Amino acid sequence: MNTQIIQIDKNNIDKNLIKEAAKYIKEGKLVAFPTETVYGLGANGLDAEAVKRIFLAKGRPQDNPLILHIASIEQIYPLVNEIPVLSYKCMERFWPGPLTMIFKRSQLVPSVITAGLDTVAIRMPNHPIALELIKSSNTPIAAPSANLSGAPSPTIAKHVIDDQYGRIDMIIDGGSTGVGVESTVLDLTGDVPMILRPGGITMEDLKEIIPDVEQDIGTLKEGVTPKSPGQKYRHYAPKAEMYLYTGKVEDIVGSIKENVKRLLTEGKKVGIMATEETKANYDEGLVLVVGSRNNRETIASNLFNALRHFDEENVDIILAEGVELDHIGMAIMNRMTKAAGGKVINV
Repeated sequence: MNTQIIQIDKNNIDKNLIKEAAKYIKEGKLVAFPTETVYGLGANGLDAEAVKRIFLAKGRPQDNPLILHIASIEQIYPLVNEIPVLSYKCMERFWPGPLTMIFKRSQLVPSVITAGLDTVAIRMPNHPIALELIKSSNTPIAAPSANLSGAPSPTIAKHVIDDQYGRIDMIIDGGSTGVGVESTVLDLTGDVPMILRPGGITMEDLKEIIPDVEQDIGTLKEGVTPKSPGQKYRHYAPKAEMYLYTGKVEDIVGSIKENVKRLLTEGKKVGIMATEETKANYDEGLVLVVGSRNNRETIASNLFNALRHFDEENVDIILAEGVELDHIGMAIMNRMTKAAGGKVINV
């Protein structure tokens, strides 16, 4: 397949290029596009055959539902059977933005989108290219992250090209994304408001509107079945084996340094995922600074790019510093725990 790559400046959008991409969506083709979280792999969300191509291009399990992306509140009404009052409050506060909400689906939504469930996940992205593409396509766009299934999510177009060139019809290069981790998934259809996946909208943000919201423990704890089908799979994984260290920062650094020495004597190429505050402590191994502990949004933004960089450097093992679990740290640790395949070392 010949994959067309087009560049669009998010600050000066070429409407003709958007129309070209929208034409692809209307024809049942696959278009990768930037959002404020990660790059999405989009298809017409009401075209079951087009959606099936997403699963094929990604190598994605069929029991892992997709998120529908909309550009206006009006688009949601034909897709759902009911909208809880709390959902309206969340829309008003967080849309457009990195919050996905779960609704009881209408019959208009193809079952391939929902993996046969009676619910559908919907969000309104906060990215001008994504919003213009949805508007011009005149349809909800189904879009998971545009990586191969299991690999780190793409935050720049190069990541999409590496994974999907020759597998999909078009890639829109709109520069780097902002948040860097996927949206928060919130389920308001049950008795207890539940965060099924932590993301760019934090537990603390949601508690301002929904004081009794809870976090699904399965999103962070290995061995506990998560409520969200997609969270049971290994995600965001680099090619190298990865270990995640948690505890006091000084203990994390000390333990990583000890293990780096041992691994180097074994002939291993070791990558260290460090922070601005700790980088000076490491004098061996390939050290990548992923961000600052004093501004963990920078860690979220750079996390997947760092994992892919370790892959490019062909390291054998990655030793990563964990962060605190509050605010955006919950989403960071969810992604890092999945990337490490649950190999978490508490020191």
